[in-house]
Amino acid sequence: MKHVPDATGDRCFADDHTTDRAAVDGLLSELDEYAVEQALRLAESTDDAEVVALTVGPDDAVDALRRALAMGAQRAVHVSDEAVHGSDALATSAILAKAIEHAGYDLIVCGMASTDGAMGVMPALLAERLAVPQVTLLTELALDGGTLTGRREADHATERLLAGLPALVSVTDQSGEARYPTFKGITAARKKPVETLDLDDLGLNGDQLGLAGARTAVRTITAQPPRQAGTLIEDDGEGAERLAAFLAERKFL
Repeated sequence: MKHVPDATGDRCFADDHTTDRAAVDGLLSELDEYAVEQALRLAESTDDAEVVALTVGPDDAVDALRRALAMGAQRAVHVSDEAVHGSDALATSAILAKAIEHAGYDLIVCGMASTDGAMGVMPALLAERLAVPQVTLLTELALDGGTLTGRREADHATERLLAGLPALVSVTDQSGEARYPTFKGITAARKKPVETLDLDDLGLNGDQLGLAGARTAVRTITAQPPRQAGTLIEDDGEGAERLAAFLAERKFL
C-alpha cells in the first residue's frame, strides 16, 4: 500500500523535482483501501489466515499502515530509509519485493494503481521480481484451498481466471466498498505490531536506489495554464463547415 498526498490539498514538487510530501497531509491511497478490503474478506473466509500491511515511505507513511490495522489487518511492515527518497517504480519494486520475502506470503494483494503516480505498473513489476503468477485488475476474487479464482471485466467480455498460490493479484475500485474503521478497530490498531526496516535489514544497496539509481526522472515542471474561454460557433446554416475548419486549423482532422 502507499501513503500519498491528499488530492484535495495543494500538491507540489520539491526543489529536487520529487513530490513534496511535507507540504500537504498524506493518507492511504484510496485505491489501496480496496486491496485491504479484499485481503480482509479472503482472510475471513479462510482458516488461520493473517493479513500483513506493507508500505515503503517516510516516517509519516506509518499512518497508512495504522489505517489498514484499524480496518482489521493483524500486523504491518514499514520500510523507512533516507536512501529510498526519489526512488522510481523500478527501484520501489525491488524494495517491496525484498520486504515481501522478509514478511513471508502466500498471496499478495495490490491496488490497481496509486492515486499520485497513477502508473499501475507495480503489480506486474512485483510479480516478475518474485517469479509468481499475476492476476490483475480483478473485480472479484476468492480462494479455494491453494487455488485463487478471479473475475476481470474486459471491454467486451468477462474473464474468469485461475492461479495457484503463491500468487499476486490487483483489484479495481469495483471490487467492493472498503469498510470504515470502527472506534474499536482504531483503538486496537495502536497495540498491533509495526515492524520498521531499513535497507540494511533487506540486504539492499542504497547506491542503486533513490534519486541516484532512478531510471526515470522529472526534468522540468510547468504550471498548468489558466483555462481560457472557448470558441462559440452558432449554426446559421454554415455551422458544420465552420466547425470543420476550426478543427482542421488545430490539426484535429
